[in-house]
Amino acid sequence: MQEKLKAFERLLIIMDELRAQCPWDKKQTLESLRHLTIEETYELADAIIANDLEGLKGEIGDLMLHMVFYSKIASEQKAFDIADVLNAICDKLVYRHPHIYGDVKVQDEEEVKANWEKLKLKEGKKSVLEGVPASLPALVKATRIQDKVKGIGFEWDNKEQVWAKVEEELAELKVEVDAGNKTKMEEEFGDVLFSMINYARWIGVNPEDALARTNQKFIRRFQWMETETKKDGKNLPDMKLDEMDVYWERSKKES
Repeated sequence: MQEKLKAFERLLIIMDELRAQCPWDKKQTLESLRHLTIEETYELADAIIANDLEGLKGEIGDLMLHMVFYSKIASEQKAFDIADVLNAICDKLVYRHPHIYGDVKVQDEEEVKANWEKLKLKEGKKSVLEGVPASLPALVKATRIQDKVKGIGFEWDNKEQVWAKVEEELAELKVEVDAGNKTKMEEEFGDVLFSMINYARWIGVNPEDALARTNQKFIRRFQWMETETKKDGKNLPDMKLDEMDVYWERSKKES
């Protein structure tokens, strides 16, 4: 524990020194760091998807630096400091885990999550959806919305019902596609995605992770195609689709 505390103290000291002496660090504000933090978060997500533990270590460090940086700026504004931040999260964790720090009994993780949402409402939140950031990407946001309403019992009984809803939404989308109604098509396509995300939750699949891995797989296979066609003296944009398909099928075995 002492070693960990010493390492964290070292980061705090370095942050103080950079803020006082480095021209770039001195100029930064809460607003100027925001987009950099978002970028670092995506880099962290990439490392997790790639199972790059060494890269993950670096990305965690980058994000931790940002959290210390925000706290440093806030302390200069007499708003709060890093100790306030850490004490606040500790207090919240203790309060929201009465099954650990109190006398509440729970059977499984679902009861834990349900209690979590109920405790949030007791804290004065008017809606269980207040905690869903407005700027979240739509796919992640849909997942968080569904998780939160499930916490207060707004949920299907079984996955068969959810799949029936997927099929219903697909049929409704087909009707609007056939009718050529662009506005309705977009609305129904959104409903299909929302219901598919719901089904993914029921079968234990994280839709964001699943799509991220599919994106990586497609990139890997397509880049293999680009390399192999060049080796064979061919130019991919000049090839016909059936020629490309030959390489695509090979890419599935090779990459």
